[in-house]
Amino acid sequence: MLAYYASRDLVPLYAVYALLFRDHGLSVAQTSSLFVLWSVTSFVLEVPSGAWADLVDRRRLLVASALVYALGFGAWTVGSGYAAYALGFVLWGLSGAMMSGTFESAVYDEMVARGTDDDYPRLIGWAESAAMVANLLATLSAAPLFAWGGYALVGWASVAVALVQALLAATLPVRGRDGHGGAGEVAAATQRVLVRYAAMFRAGVREAATEPVVRRAVLLAAFLAGTTAYDEYFPLVAGAHGVPTATVPLLVGLVVLGQAVGTALAGRTAGWGPARTGWLVAAAGTLISVGVLVEPRLGFVAVAVGYGLLSNAMVVAEARVQRVITGPARATVTSVLGVGEEAFALAVFVSFGGASRVLGVPVLVALLGVPVVLVGLVVRRWGRPPSSREPDP
Repeated sequence: MLAYYASRDLVPLYAVYALLFRDHGLSVAQTSSLFVLWSVTSFVLEVPSGAWADLVDRRRLLVASALVYALGFGAWTVGSGYAAYALGFVLWGLSGAMMSGTFESAVYDEMVARGTDDDYPRLIGWAESAAMVANLLATLSAAPLFAWGGYALVGWASVAVALVQALLAATLPVRGRDGHGGAGEVAAATQRVLVRYAAMFRAGVREAATEPVVRRAVLLAAFLAGTTAYDEYFPLVAGAHGVPTATVPLLVGLVVLGQAVGTALAGRTAGWGPARTGWLVAAAGTLISVGVLVEPRLGFVAVAVGYGLLSNAMVVAEARVQRVITGPARATVTSVLGVGEEAFALAVFVSFGGASRVLGVPVLVALLGVPVVLVGLVVRRWGRPPSSREPDP
């Protein structure tokens, strides 16, 4: 299971695809529009794919997700224009929606059947850590792959990884699901899913919108997670400073390392009060903004530290959302958080797309640090827990 989950991030193209678009004539605005398309696709298909996963064999759905993933990277490798890149992002968004929630629910149900569901948090934690290590390895591998065979070799290596993921998905120790006997039973099951979903959706949205503590926690976590979307532009920042394409993955890998360290330390900072957390967020925004404007090799050290701090705060904020939820629709409140994350990410992509006509990418990333710093300064009030168990130092 760990190998399957980690393989999702073992994709060398992650480190250079923004440069691939640039070198094939796309502007920053066009690249941003592709990010918007990707985010919208994931957003629109998230709920339908979740209901689908409740009706079909989840292992087969995960295999199909990996195959669609491979097709997306194949479109980028074979094609060389906006249409091909847009198709790749739509396929990537579809693949992500097919996997999102499907893997977690399949693993949890299997562990319940085996009587080991108490180990679920530990297993998922290891899976997330393995994925970050895989992302770092893939990022670093992009440098020699590009040096040996350019974007083509990086692209085909990514397709191969996605195909390996499909093979790993086919071997997952997940029990098959019943076929539900016929069209009538499938229709009845679909109706039951929709009825349950509608009830939980109303309860979850009501809690997220009307409970002040929950609303603030959701908004804060959504903002922090959404603003991390500007990592998509870090390769372009390096390129704007004149860093050779073959060297860019090494700088991006440094940022991934910072992210891995930051998230790994989330358990140590989870007990911090709002004041210390707010200063952490403000420091993150400041380091990233300064780092993208100075000499790239030194600057990316600051970016890595800042991004690690921001990722740490994001994990802690998402955990606090779970703590303050009191209603029955925990998953739905969490899905509202996901919608908020996509909304903030879309705002980032749209803003970059429009402002890139007058400002360079490093300046745009630096400016995005301003609201991050401001949010850090108000976290003291917004992040205050509902009880005295988490004192404000």
